[in-house]
Amino acid sequence: MSRLHAPHRQIQVNDEKERFLIELLDTLWTRYRERVSYVRTYEEILERHGAAFVNDHIAFRTLAAQIPAAGLFAISRPFEALGYVAAACYEFPGDHLQSIHYQHANPQFPKLFITQLKTWELSPAARHVLLRALKARRPALGDDVLGALSRIGAVAPRQRKRLLGRLVRFFEDLPWPAPQRKDLLRVNEESQFGAWVLVNGYDVNHFTASIDLQRAAALDDIEKTVAALKDAGVPMKAEIEGARGSRLRQTSTEAVMREVRVRDGARSRRLPWTYAYFELAERPLLRNPVTGETQRFDGFLRGQATNLFQMTRLRS
Repeated sequence: MSRLHAPHRQIQVNDEKERFLIELLDTLWTRYRERVSYVRTYEEILERHGAAFVNDHIAFRTLAAQIPAAGLFAISRPFEALGYVAAACYEFPGDHLQSIHYQHANPQFPKLFITQLKTWELSPAARHVLLRALKARRPALGDDVLGALSRIGAVAPRQRKRLLGRLVRFFEDLPWPAPQRKDLLRVNEESQFGAWVLVNGYDVNHFTASIDLQRAAALDDIEKTVAALKDAGVPMKAEIEGARGSRLRQTSTEAVMREVRVRDGARSRRLPWTYAYFELAERPLLRNPVTGETQRFDGFLRGQATNLFQMTRLRS
């Protein structure tokens, strides 16, 4: 398999837990890559310039509620069992969102950016729809699964394969019944994020190219990479978030559309909805004024994230 088609295999692993994590991330990448055609165009551009793809971060979305208990922990805990730790928390009060970004002790692994919608801040009508979905969701991954992940080096190969399949299904399969079309549209009026989760579940929202690590002069800043994608016909976000020379600059492709299953009364039907986009992140080496060291900013900026959340809004 091409190094671009399995980007995390380039990571130098220290133990079996990291090796298993690479299998999980590359498996999630495979379906995302199949569905988001812009990624394949990006790979063609990299191959033409002899460049490398290094994944900066992966984003996931979920719903938070008190009863039933739900939130970003459902997504974070399997990753925590595999070595990730929380690094910073971000609040987005205007959108009723909260995010935590996670980092791995091995810095070659991508960061995770997991966001939850605080359902209790929505109207009773929208909250009712989301809570009904949560009450009907499949069971969360149990302590037995988390325990097996935490000691994956001692797990037999056949069990390890089953465990990987179970994790992949957890992220890729819709965790609750398909919503009623009218309910989906009602939630979308109030929270496009909530509507997105209703039809996409815990699926990957985006992977992210690290501009600084592409290692090609023709693509050595975010403007050059955006221009190359535009020239190849990829529709891009109108703006680049962050000024030249700042510690983090981000932009993305537009979100691709896919047919999602909804219910219309007793009937099942397909409805076009936003799926995922491909993001670009530039983290230049900057001098830390306190320590004097040259380093890259590892976190995220709330204003940029707010604008990127909007990339899954349905276009009228």
